[in-house]
Amino acid sequence: MIINELEGKVKGKGIRIVFTEGWDPRVQKAVIDLQANDVVHPILLGSPEEIQKCSEENGLDVSNIEQIDPLHYDRIEEMAVKMVELRRGKMDLEQCRKALQSSNYFGTMLVQMGIADGLLGGATYSTADTIRPALQLVKTAPGQPLVSSCFLLVKGSEQYIMGDCSININPTPDELVEITVQTAHTARQFGIEPKVALLSYSSMGSAKGECVAKMAEAATRLKRMPIDFEVDGEMQFDCAVAPEVAALKAPNSNVAGHANTFIFPNLSSGNIGYKIAARLGGWQAIGPVLQGLNAPINDLSRGCTSQEIYKMAIVTAAQKALGI
Repeated sequence: MIINELEGKVKGKGIRIVFTEGWDPRVQKAVIDLQANDVVHPILLGSPEEIQKCSEENGLDVSNIEQIDPLHYDRIEEMAVKMVELRRGKMDLEQCRKALQSSNYFGTMLVQMGIADGLLGGATYSTADTIRPALQLVKTAPGQPLVSSCFLLVKGSEQYIMGDCSININPTPDELVEITVQTAHTARQFGIEPKVALLSYSSMGSAKGECVAKMAEAATRLKRMPIDFEVDGEMQFDCAVAPEVAALKAPNSNVAGHANTFIFPNLSSGNIGYKIAARLGGWQAIGPVLQGLNAPINDLSRGCTSQEIYKMAIVTAAQKALGI
C-alpha cells in the first residue's frame, strides 16, 4: 500500500510536524503512535492544562511529546513582528499578537519560520481556518496561482486520486488546468503515474451545458501545454474507468477506460463523489491533501479518526521529504 511506502521514506528523518489541536484525544493517540514508530517528530500545540486534561481523561501519556503553549512562547514577539511584515500593513502588531493566540495562526508561523517542517490541523477547525493562515503567511508556491486539494482513495492494491474535493467551489477552465497539473504532480509523489480524466455528465461532446463546455475547454488547453502526463475529457465516470464503456463512448482516447486520476467540475461533485466512494464503496479516503502551498500544510476532516490523522501526518511529512 502506498501509505506504507511513504512511511518508509519519511521514517527516521525527524521531520517536525506541528499539530494545532493538541487537546484532542484523536490527535494525541496519533502522535503517540507516530513518535513510537519514529515516523515524524510531532509537536502538540495547546495549554499544558488542556493537553494534560485530555490525556488523563483518555488514558493517554503524551509527557514525552514536544508541546508548545502559544500563550507562553519565548519567541512570540519575534513571531508577531515577522507576521506584521508578512501581512504587509493589513494587520498591526497588536492584531498579530492576538491572532497568534490561536493555534492555527501560531502553528502556521512555526512552519513559516522554519521551526516546524509541516502542519496538520482541522480536527476541530474548519477547512477555512486551516487554509486562511496558510495563504496569508506561508502563501502559494512560486508559479502556483491557486491552492487546491485532492484525496487518495485506496482499496486493496487499487489506488486512485480525486480532486478538487474541498477547496475551489466552481473553478473556471483556467483554474481547472491548474488543479489538473497540481493533482497530477501529487499523484506522481504518491507513486501513481497519472492518467487524468476530466469528468462531466457528457463524454466527448455527447451532451451540452456550461459544465460540459468548461471541462472540454480545460482538456483542450491542457493538450496544448508541454505536460508530461496523459489527460483527456470531458468524459463520464463510467467512460473513464470501464474499458468496455470507453470503447463505445471514447474509442480514440488513450485515457478513457484506464484513468486513475479524476478531476471534478466543481466542489459539490468532488466532495459528494469521494464521500460516496468512502462510505458506500468501502474505499479508504486519505486527505484532503492541499496542493499549491509553499510548505506542507494539510487539513483534516472534523470526523477523522486517529488512524486517519496518522496517515495524513505521513502524507504531510512525505510532501516535505519529496518536495511539495
